[in-house]
Amino acid sequence: MPELPEVETTLRGVSPWLVGRVVREVIVRDKRLRWPVPDEIHELEGRRILSGRRRGKYLFFASEAGTLLLHLGMSGSLRVSEPEAPWKKHDHLAFTTDHDRQIRLHDPRRFGAALWIKGDPETHALLAGLGPEPLGGDFTAEHLRARCHERAAPVKAVIMDSHVVTGVGNIYACEALFMAGIRPDKAAGKVSRVKLARLVEAIREVLAASIEMGGTTLRDFVNEKGEPGYFQQTLRVYDREGGPCRVCGARIRRVVMSNRSTFFCPRCQK
Repeated sequence: MPELPEVETTLRGVSPWLVGRVVREVIVRDKRLRWPVPDEIHELEGRRILSGRRRGKYLFFASEAGTLLLHLGMSGSLRVSEPEAPWKKHDHLAFTTDHDRQIRLHDPRRFGAALWIKGDPETHALLAGLGPEPLGGDFTAEHLRARCHERAAPVKAVIMDSHVVTGVGNIYACEALFMAGIRPDKAAGKVSRVKLARLVEAIREVLAASIEMGGTTLRDFVNEKGEPGYFQQTLRVYDREGGPCRVCGARIRRVVMSNRSTFFCPRCQK
């Protein structure tokens, strides 16, 4: 699944082709995504995109008529192409701009979304309960301590809860916990203040580094040009079961937590 760095990479890649441009045509080839693409999305036609931003794993492109909300789901990507370029099998939606470019939503598994929002998108049901952005000023050690206090849930589950902090997916949770020296299955309420503060910084560091490198490609994430991200080459524990720890040489272990593969070093993480 595209995680926060992949979504941020997508935003930065498509914004120059959308923001400030007039959407000449909205093409819906197949509306059967996670939720049916609403007919109201055509209200974007003839409107200029005023801004683009990310909230968690959601993308917003605002116009005077309303806001386009996009989610990449499990396997989605946005790609910039020329209008006459051949359509791929799973290109379900496209926005043709006055710059004679198309931004196409490609989504083989159809878990993505394209919705049309009137009014303030922050009040939409999909976003109203989201926690602070991990790279923003509201995500602090104090905030994380308060949300972990006396909780028996594994610390990995807590930092992946979008109500606690939004956008920390499985890959980056594993990597950040390794950097902070915390076992993923340790009860959140048992993690010391010092280590929680270290974890906040590790989350920031791992996400920022991945964004800088264009995200992680484990299956099919590509950027707006169809190119992969390169953060996978620097992964310390994720998807490295049985491999040597890059710090101590111990074998990386894999366990299943909440139906997710979780990777850690039994020696470095306590």
